[in-house]
Amino acid sequence: MNHRHAIPFRLVTSLGFILVLLILLAGCGSTNTKPAQASAGPPAIPVGVATAERRDVPVFQEGLGSVQASNTVSLKSRVDGQIVTIAFREGQAVKQGDLLIVIDPRPYQVQLEQAQAALARDQAQLKNAQLDYQRYQNLSKEGVIAQQQFDAQKALVGQLEGTVQSDQAAIDNAKLQLAYTRITSPVSGRIGLRLVDIGNMVHAADTNPLLVVTQLQPIAVVFTLPEDVLPNVVKHMRSGTLQVDAYSRDDTTKLATGKLLTIDNQIDPTTGTGKLKAIFDNNDNALWPNQFVNAHLLLETRKGITVVPAASIQRGPQGGTYTYLVKPDKTIEVRQVKVAFTQANVSAIDSGLVPGELVVTDGQDKLQGGSRVEPHSGTPSPSGKSAQSSGIVGQ
Repeated sequence: MNHRHAIPFRLVTSLGFILVLLILLAGCGSTNTKPAQASAGPPAIPVGVATAERRDVPVFQEGLGSVQASNTVSLKSRVDGQIVTIAFREGQAVKQGDLLIVIDPRPYQVQLEQAQAALARDQAQLKNAQLDYQRYQNLSKEGVIAQQQFDAQKALVGQLEGTVQSDQAAIDNAKLQLAYTRITSPVSGRIGLRLVDIGNMVHAADTNPLLVVTQLQPIAVVFTLPEDVLPNVVKHMRSGTLQVDAYSRDDTTKLATGKLLTIDNQIDPTTGTGKLKAIFDNNDNALWPNQFVNAHLLLETRKGITVVPAASIQRGPQGGTYTYLVKPDKTIEVRQVKVAFTQANVSAIDSGLVPGELVVTDGQDKLQGGSRVEPHSGTPSPSGKSAQSSGIVGQ
């Protein structure tokens, strides 16, 4: 009876010993992992990066401007009459000299014929008077007629000559009025919306035009730049014609490329800006009068300069510029740089960086010298392509 109770007692004791041993082993394991975790240090900071590269960088001056037609003609009638023909369609492209509107020419044709008849009558009278004058001249020498009669005939010839000249002027005026009944386009361009209909009576004194013709090719853009940059623009103009690119209102789409024509002769004192005018061929009609555009004036192209994304440049409290450089061991170095200029989203570097060095473009607020980082791909490069697709960004 006692032997049966002794066996369970030894079994319980053995199980308890094994349980205590497992607890001790678990405690030892936990104490060994804590120093390992502590020795790993803080986690790496994820940052966006881009590689400094060497390339040619165009230097632009940008200003807001508007498109102006080379010529805008509001056509009005120069004679009174009724419109009998409209020879154009709304929005039609026309050439210089194309017929647009015909005003009833019959009244002016009648005036021309009357003036021609008066000229024929007075020319006949003049011819007769000249023949009499020649006869009187011989008779006056012979003393057959009085000198007074001869002088009167001479005066009559002069009077009729003046009448003939007046008749010729009347004919020329009648022809001019008749020509005014045919309204033609004074320039090549595009017609706007029609403002009159067939049968309308028009007058030379009317204030409203019959139609508007706008010359779209070539076309101009007038834009403004700060007065401080105008001397630099003038200096580059001496070297040759400067290129101007016209961009859409949101400054994202390039519409046309032209050339700088001139600079205005005065500064606007209220804004401190000067006006510049550029001319564009506009063969594809990408520009329209009164359209707002962003003008990019190309001054020069810097050859072989080191560039980085503008987002990588930081400014210190003393006004100096620096960038966070990623070293090969993925730690941060604060590098002082000298920025030559910033164009759009690209900064050109005079000194402090060399092509191939990796700079931080995103996540700088968490960094300091010596920080460990984990660069990630897909960051925009100075050339505008993603780091992953262009191979500009390294890790």
